[in-house]
Amino acid sequence: MTQAIRIAVVGHTNAGKTSLLRTLTRRANFGEVSQRPGTTRHVESVDLDVNGQAAVRFFDTPGLEDAVALREHLAGLADAQATPPERIRLFLQGPEAHGVFEQEAKVLRTMQDIDAAFLVIDVREPVLPKFRDEIELLNSCARPVLPVLNFVRDAASRETDWKELLSAYGLHVQVRFDAAAPFVGAERELYGDLSTLLRDRREQLRAVADSLAAEAAERRRAACARIAELLVDAAALRRTVPAEEFADTARRKAFVAALQKEVFDKAQRCTDDLLALYGFRQDDAGEAPLPLIEGRWTLDFFSPEAMKDAGLRLGKGAAIGAAVGVVADLAVAGISLGTGAAVGGAIGGAVSQGWGPFGRKLANRLRNVHELTVEDGVLFALVAWQLKLTRALEQRGHAATGRIAAETSATQDAPTRATAAAVRAVRPARSHPEWESAGLATRGFWRPAPQRDALAADLARTLQGAFEP
Repeated sequence: MTQAIRIAVVGHTNAGKTSLLRTLTRRANFGEVSQRPGTTRHVESVDLDVNGQAAVRFFDTPGLEDAVALREHLAGLADAQATPPERIRLFLQGPEAHGVFEQEAKVLRTMQDIDAAFLVIDVREPVLPKFRDEIELLNSCARPVLPVLNFVRDAASRETDWKELLSAYGLHVQVRFDAAAPFVGAERELYGDLSTLLRDRREQLRAVADSLAAEAAERRRAACARIAELLVDAAALRRTVPAEEFADTARRKAFVAALQKEVFDKAQRCTDDLLALYGFRQDDAGEAPLPLIEGRWTLDFFSPEAMKDAGLRLGKGAAIGAAVGVVADLAVAGISLGTGAAVGGAIGGAVSQGWGPFGRKLANRLRNVHELTVEDGVLFALVAWQLKLTRALEQRGHAATGRIAAETSATQDAPTRATAAAVRAVRPARSHPEWESAGLATRGFWRPAPQRDALAADLARTLQGAFEP
């Protein structure tokens, strides 16, 4: 078995070392991320697994706090003929390594048994003499050092100054990597640049980068499949209401609210699944001010604004609701209320085409009941919102401490073409209320149908088009 590449993550206090590791390993719970200085006090290791094996072993180290004093101490440890690595080893054997310079000693001791180090730099910091001493200390360990420039997107970035300093110390290979919001392809660039320092591990590092790219593609595929399941589930949702209860305004509002609540719950379960898929916690998402579901990353899919926007994007004839053939619909707050009409004219069509949804409509008419389903506009807003969350998760580092902001519009900047195509393609599900999984499954009635699975798979492929440039 190939030995894992050992990487020490080093740098000044509060430069973002633990944050970088959270992002690289996709472990939002690793270590502690805080604005307080000196949060990491001990060396902790974490593995990046590829195909079930540890490919890279990272070591999260405490921050270097007093490099200036340590450099002065090292200068008096040995004669002028001693090499920098010899001075470091001599220091680690002395009492000061367990006393005043304990934190620095933990870092330098780790540097003795690694393949390379990531030097994490907060480029918002001014280039001060203490940072020069830190670089010299690390270079004294005679290990390859790859600077990782963090927070480069910040308006206070001093990236140019830092690049000049690093080059002056022979660190010409540098990586721009924002741990909170990584650049597209930043990981591949990171491991690619590392391979220039570790030539004997080049193939192993290339395999790591390829594996990470494959994992990213699989996460996106799984996300689209989960959103497709939500779309089928919501489109198939159908509830009947006795006519006498439907005629009562208060009761009708209660039925409508109950159906809306079911849709919200389905959407939230999808959101939670997407967060877990991308390695985030459920409370990492921002809140939306909703009366039905508080504190959840969702939206009022039934709001007039969302419906109007969805209607414009879907085009004419978008809201079909439960309408089939000659059955008329009354749209109320995004809910289709099938009223049943022209029974005599519908019978001939139903018999000639097979009963199917016509038979159900006629039966409802005879039983004097109404059907409630979700309009196309709601489905559009529902899917667009989940796609936006997926995109946000793909661009979010696991070190980000702020919550994902919930925006006011579900369809603003949404991938309209793929979303609209998926909503149009899911219409067959409206004729199959048995395809609704949630709720019926708990009562033991739901069974997966090959046609349903095939439709969901087609929808997932359509939704993947939303991520194409």
